[in-house]
Formats: sequence, C-alpha cells, structure tokens
Amino acid sequence: MKGIIALEDGTVFEGESFGAPGESTGEVVFNTSHTGYQEVLTDPSYSSQIVTMTYPLIGNYGVNDSDIESSRVQVSGFVVKEACPYPSNFTSCKTISQYLIENGIVGVQDIDTRALTKHIRVKGAMKAVIWAGEQNISVDELIDKAKAWSGLQGLDLVKNVTCKEPYFWNEHKHSTASKSESRYSVVAFDFGIKYNILRILQSLGCDVTVVPAHSSAEQVLSYNPDGIFLSNGPGDPAAVTYAIKTIRELIGKKPIFGICLGHQLLGLALGGKTYKLKFGHRGSNHPVRNNKTKCIEITSQNHGFCVDMESLKASGAVMTHVNLNDNTCEGLKDMKREVFSVQYHPEASPGPHDSGYLFEEFISLLERKNTRAKAKMPALT
Repeated sequence: MKGIIALEDGTVFEGESFGAPGESTGEVVFNTSHTGYQEVLTDPSYSSQIVTMTYPLIGNYGVNDSDIESSRVQVSGFVVKEACPYPSNFTSCKTISQYLIENGIVGVQDIDTRALTKHIRVKGAMKAVIWAGEQNISVDELIDKAKAWSGLQGLDLVKNVTCKEPYFWNEHKHSTASKSESRYSVVAFDFGIKYNILRILQSLGCDVTVVPAHSSAEQVLSYNPDGIFLSNGPGDPAAVTYAIKTIRELIGKKPIFGICLGHQLLGLALGGKTYKLKFGHRGSNHPVRNNKTKCIEITSQNHGFCVDMESLKASGAVMTHVNLNDNTCEGLKDMKREVFSVQYHPEASPGPHDSGYLFEEFISLLERKNTRAKAKMPALT
C-alpha cells in the first residue's frame, strides 16, 4: 500500500505503508533514539503526534509483551526509513508492522526521514496528515486537512489519556488489592503516566495510588500521602487549568516531585508561564547540566513546551538543570515549599539512567519530612 505524509505548509513525502490502512491527523515530530521504539509508541506523551524516527532501521529486535509504557499504542502515526520485516531477538513475538496493524496505527516507511527531520528543524513541528491505502487520493485534500486541524496549542490532551478511576499500582498492573507494607505512600497524578515511573517508585519502597488528572486537592489529601508525584503527559500545559489549580492548592502541604508535563504544571502553579518550543526535545541523548553539581547528564526527553524561568523570578523557585543544546530550563525547585521537578525523563524507558538519582532525592525528601513530623510528636508517658 502507498503511504503519504502531508504537512500544513504543503510539503509532501510519499512512501510505503507498513501499518494499518487509514488516515490520521497530528503534529509531526522527530525522535533521535536509536532503540526503544516500542516504549516511544506506548508513551502517552505522544498522544496526537506523528512520530518520525531518525535512526534508519526500526523494528530490528521486534515487539514483545514487556517493553510497554501504557495500556495501548498512543501515537497518531509512525514514520521510519525502513521497518525491519525479520526481527531477531529471543523476546520478540511479532514484527513492528504487525504491532501497528493490530493497534490500528498508520505507519509509513521508505520516507527520507533525514529530509523530513531537517525540514522540521528549520520550519518547526507542524500539523500533518498521515495516510495509507490502496486507492488514489488527492494530496491537496490531505494538505487542506492538515491546515484545518486545530493543532496542540491550547489543547487539553490529558483528558484523553488519564485513568478514569483511582487505582493501586501492583506489579505493573492496575490493581484494587490491599496496599503492601512499604515505607511511604505516594499519590501519583496520571496526566499520561509511564509504567516505569510506577515501577521505580514501588522499587524504592513506595505504595503508589494513581489518581485521575481531574482529582481535587481534597481527594488527594484524603489518602494522607507522604508525597505527591506529578506525571508526564501530552499537550499544552496551560490548557490543563484544573490540574494547575489543584497543584497550587497542594503546594506546601506535601512534598511534590514532577516530571515533564508535571514539571510544566508545577511551574504554572507557582505563578510562571510556559511557551512552545520550535521543534521540541525528543530522544534519549539530550545533554543536561545539573547546576548544583556541574555534572552533565545524558537524558531521555519528550516535550514540546517549556517553563519560562524569567516568569518565576518572584516565586522563590530556582532553575536546577539546563539543556546544553538550547539553554532552556530542564529543572526547578523551591525547597522552602518542598517541591521540585525536571523537564526530562529520569525513569528513562527508553534511555540512559544518568538521572535516576532524582527518585532517590524524592525519597530523601519524604524521609526528612517524616523525621521532622515524628520529632514534633509529644513523648508518650
């Protein structure tokens, strides 16, 4: 089958379909990761995006049942130079083509992904339509559809990916089982949360209750958590007004740690502003400097918006990490109110583990909070 990518500026790339037939609209972006394509496909932060992989061969180790970060494939479309039809790996149970077809996702290969990526870098991420089918179709019609799509600016995509009801995380599955004996309890907002975040929190001794994005501060505090986690997610953070309001009400009541969209929402709740990046940061090889240690971390990233630190000057928050490619904010903290966050993904999946220490810093914050609380308790007589 024929496959087409039509961009809003009239640029068209034609190739061959390797996924499901059909048509989908989204923002076309690129990811520079060499591996981890299954985690990319299932990352809710890619909702409403057509992802182009810059590495030329995708699918060489197939698809398995464990390398997933959510309950389904989340991308609107997938673009590669070559989709490997004969994967080689002992865990592989299907090809990437079969995976996309099963999930109804349009995939196009035999595209000059280098040219597409360079175009996005020059012109910026833009609205697009991905199409695959046997019949002939008007390219001009596809371009018009791309132009007509509303785009991501001002669009709340969190409501499309968040869970419907609260649940306890238990062995990679949604579970209503009783909480285990753990050191700490954490409430995690699901703005599009990745499974590996929950795995890491659980491995560090946390019982994690995941709550929908629209949960109120009163509902969150009713669990009496030791700490609160703000997850990653898709879309424009400024559009998720209900979450910003809730986070603002929670600041100062419990320690808070945010990642990606959670970082942006925390910045907005502290009184700051966010803005859209030209083509975003997506990949597992982005250099970030820790301003305290001066160490450089190679990080996994997936975002199209950024916190404006100038707008937070009066808030008391400081920038903790900076992106070395474009000097944008990659982390902030306000230790007086016991909140901190990073723009990138310390849980990786895919990506390097340079930033895994941030989860341990969150646990240390919970420990200090608990120690102070115990010290204030009256002695038993």
